[in-house]
Amino acid sequence: MMRELHVSLNQTQRVRLQAAFQHISDIGSQASSGLLVSVSDTIPVNNEEGILKGHGTSERDGQVVATLCGVVERVNKLVYVRALRARYKPEVGDIIVGRVIEIAPKRWRLEINFSQDAVLMLQSMNLPDGIQRRRTAVDELNMRSIFEENDVVCAEVRGFQHDGSLHLQARSQKYGKLERGQLLRVPAYLVKRRKQHFHDLEQYGVDLILGCNGFIWVGEHVVPRDNEMVEDQESTLKDKEQSYTQLEIRQNICRIANSVRLLSALGFAISVDAIIDTAEASKSSNIDIKDMLGAEFYVQIAEREVQKRISLLKKKRG
Repeated sequence: MMRELHVSLNQTQRVRLQAAFQHISDIGSQASSGLLVSVSDTIPVNNEEGILKGHGTSERDGQVVATLCGVVERVNKLVYVRALRARYKPEVGDIIVGRVIEIAPKRWRLEINFSQDAVLMLQSMNLPDGIQRRRTAVDELNMRSIFEENDVVCAEVRGFQHDGSLHLQARSQKYGKLERGQLLRVPAYLVKRRKQHFHDLEQYGVDLILGCNGFIWVGEHVVPRDNEMVEDQESTLKDKEQSYTQLEIRQNICRIANSVRLLSALGFAISVDAIIDTAEASKSSNIDIKDMLGAEFYVQIAEREVQKRISLLKKKRG
């Protein structure tokens, strides 16, 4: 798990960082979407007709005002306020990453950064042999050979139980145990729900999983295995012989992980594009992996974010 990043800035770096955040705030005020607001602040809608007032908004004296602190979001005519530092609110279909904390009869309990633990039933996942069949007492006895305490697991939210806890499933080859990597924990509101949460970063040889619950996995790329028993004996022998992760891959994992840590510390939205951009910026600036969490690169990333938002604003206006 990652700890909160504390950066000690000198006077010049502090001034540069404050200027960068001020620019970001000014850019947000020019584009109503992305604007930070507090309670009773007016949300600019440019006198458009047919505006729909969503969550966190109200009308006062003909103007749209915020009823909670957060970020203004806009989808066509709908304007709403997304609360900052909100807790993770699970939805069916969410891709989550969790850690096994208990093995119970016919189920595993996982910590997933939620108010309650999640439950993964034995019948809700693929067995190691890949055969679809009824679970037996032997399968239950062999549960520890599948997942044990402290294992990191990727799964999907299937539904909610009567006590409010989450019910998970892992019936696809892309779900299951995660090995040879780092588990990072970031505020869940920084990870937006997207169509794709699994990313194969081919140029780094790294798999990246952005869990909707704020748990992010960065690990060595794993080729999905088919259920069919094809001539894989030679490849499995090679896998056993190469039971270690190459140095270059380990360095790439650390570089990607530090990019996530940096974006989280700055409070920027975490996406695969932002992570790759930060990693590439560190390489182009000849920043060592250990120096990525230093004060100078910290300020540089904030300044790069300003330039990106300025260019996006110009494209919208153009």
